[in-house]
Amino acid sequence: MITLGIDFGGTSLRAALVDTISGTILHSARQPTPALDGPLAVTQAIASLARDVLAEGKDIQVGGIGCPAYVDLNSGRLLNVPNVPGDWPAFAFRDELTRLVGHPIHPINDVRAITLGEWKFGAGRGATTLACYAIGTGIGGGVVIDGKLHLGISGSAGELGHQVVDPTGQFCNCGTQGCLETVAAGPAIAAAAAQAVIRRKPTLIASLIGGDLNKVTPAVVIQAAHQGDAIAREIFEQAGQYLGFALVNTMVTISPQRILIGGGIGTAAGDLLMDPVRRTIRERSHMVPMDRIQVTTTQLGDNAGVIGAALWAETQIN
Repeated sequence: MITLGIDFGGTSLRAALVDTISGTILHSARQPTPALDGPLAVTQAIASLARDVLAEGKDIQVGGIGCPAYVDLNSGRLLNVPNVPGDWPAFAFRDELTRLVGHPIHPINDVRAITLGEWKFGAGRGATTLACYAIGTGIGGGVVIDGKLHLGISGSAGELGHQVVDPTGQFCNCGTQGCLETVAAGPAIAAAAAQAVIRRKPTLIASLIGGDLNKVTPAVVIQAAHQGDAIAREIFEQAGQYLGFALVNTMVTISPQRILIGGGIGTAAGDLLMDPVRRTIRERSHMVPMDRIQVTTTQLGDNAGVIGAALWAETQIN
């Protein structure tokens, strides 16, 4: 079956025709997200891109869209969109997008969509129970239990980045304190690097940014770490340790066969992050059969979102 899949990101939009039998992307288009222009303008841009892609296919009647948000599956509204400005909860996102595209479009959280795509066609193939962490500007997640994407109450299950791993830690955008996202996501990594430069610690990061703190990014920290910088490696050691705590929580809660680590930073950092993750798991996990749980990276890259969104849409056909 050929289905429309859409990936709504804070910086870019992507739409694709997906063969949901093979996971093949048949046609794809991308454009920047007009994030500052408000919910209606963003929705109109998504609809325009979707219509362009639909013109390349035949008899496509439904689509899905992964959104960087807490999606209320009952109302189709985006209740929390931290990286795209606007009063999204007041905007009838699903209904307006469906009207503009001319076909039913079903929203789901973006990392739930990624989880679905990876489970069906990527690193999760063959597992009946798994968890997926996507590490980028924030940390999103998704869970498959007994061969089914677990959504909980109106799609809220799987917010793995909002496990509290440091009760006295930084306040999170979600409203609580000490979430995994505050210590292991991109902004936390960049902030730790900036603090090292401000405190004049001996680090290559200072020379890589030319003294301009605005240029501190996770990519710079990764570059310094690969060049052997001890401070940069320590930053990833700490982030990986906290991520390891979260994975142990996941393991003892759902006993997954597989845990997938992806997202821009999760992929780019590689073993800088995964080595302390695996070490922390070995040290802290004693209640689950560790030899039967595989911790690995995702496989589909940025295709996972559109593939998963298309798969989601098909589950919504009555």
